[in-house]
Amino acid sequence: MFTGIIEDLAKVVAIEREEENVHFTIESNITDQLKIDQSVAHNGVCLTVVNIHNNRYTVTAIKETLDKTNLNDLKIGDIINLERAMQLGARLDGHIVQGHVDQVGECTNIKNEDGSWRFTFKYNTGLDNVTIEKGSITVNGTSLTVVDSSKGSFSVAIIPYTYEHTGFKNFKTGTRVNLEFDVIGKYVKRLTLGY
Repeated sequence: MFTGIIEDLAKVVAIEREEENVHFTIESNITDQLKIDQSVAHNGVCLTVVNIHNNRYTVTAIKETLDKTNLNDLKIGDIINLERAMQLGARLDGHIVQGHVDQVGECTNIKNEDGSWRFTFKYNTGLDNVTIEKGSITVNGTSLTVVDSSKGSFSVAIIPYTYEHTGFKNFKTGTRVNLEFDVIGKYVKRLTLGY
């Protein structure tokens, strides 16, 4: 369980394919606080630490994860958002985030609004995911509030702190992002569909 509050921007330093799995080695400022078998969200994708060496650690993504996220887009040198699992009794500053990406979306517009930025994203509506204005959404692991919502599209407002301390400053039109829709909204949607 995560909150969507990014702790570190880390660098992908190695990518190794083994059959249908991919091992990502990450260089991070929080590596010394990790342990093997710990869950860490990488651009919003919950992955298990399988190896630690100095300031680098390795996680493994299986085919199911690679098929449903943007992890296959990662290249050596890319910067990613990191968050360790939340601790019981700590403040929940973002919202309830599972680290289970629902689908990949695409950045369609970036607008500088004199001190903040508005990012617009589109997503495939065939998977029955929805957003609502003032509802929660997770983009590459970052907990955000939806500003505008329409079928298959939403926008979020980014303050300077979030812009500087997450991967948003590297986004361009066309950037593919991991989306995790609000878990409560997903259950409500499922109940209304009758299955």
